[in-house]
Amino acid sequence: MIIEQPSIWLRWIYPNALWRMDRQEKAVYLTFDDGPIPEATPWILDVLKEYGVKATFFMVGDNARKYPELHQRVIDEGHRIGNHTHNHIGGFSHTIKEYSYNVEKANAYLHTNLVRPPHGWMRIGQYAWLSRKFRIVMWDLVTRDYSKWMTADDVLNNVKRYARNGSIITFHDSLKSIEKLRTALPQAIEWLKKEGYAFKIFE
Repeated sequence: MIIEQPSIWLRWIYPNALWRMDRQEKAVYLTFDDGPIPEATPWILDVLKEYGVKATFFMVGDNARKYPELHQRVIDEGHRIGNHTHNHIGGFSHTIKEYSYNVEKANAYLHTNLVRPPHGWMRIGQYAWLSRKFRIVMWDLVTRDYSKWMTADDVLNNVKRYARNGSIITFHDSLKSIEKLRTALPQAIEWLKKEGYAFKIFE
C-alpha cells in the first residue's frame, strides 16, 4: 500500500502538492505519465473518447517535441497537459539549476502550470522552486502498470482496491504499460463508472 497509496509522511514532505482532490466529491482524476508516444497514446485517447472521459497527460517534453501531432491531439480532444520534465530526469541526480532548466525546457513545448516530478521525488530546493510557478501534482493511487511483476488484472485490482473520492489515479502511456492497459484501462473505467465516480481534470 505504501507504493499504491503514498503514506502520510511522504505527503508531509511536499505539503502544498496535490495528492488527492475533494474527499467529499465522488470523482476521480485519471492521469497518464511519460508520453506522448505513437505506440501507446493514440490507443489511450481512443479509449477515453469512447467512454467520454477526460484525463491529464503529464508529458515528457522531448516526446512532445518529437510527436507534436500527438501533443496537439491531446489538447484538441479536451484533455489537460502537465509537465514531466524534458528528459524524464530524477531530481536527486541533478542540481536545482539543472532540474529547473529541464522543466523550463519542457515547458517551451507544453505551456502548462502543472508539474509532476518523475518517480515522485525531488529535492526540497527543487520543490520550493517549482512551487513558485507551478502546481505540483502527485497522486493518491499509482496503478503500477509499468511493473514487469504486475499483470493487467493486478493493475485493475489496484484501481478497485484503492480508488476513493478525490483519487488522483496514475497510469502511464508508455511501452512498459500499454499491453496491460489494453485490458485494464477499459475495465477500470467501466468499474469506476459503475461505482458512480465522475471523471475530472485539473482546473
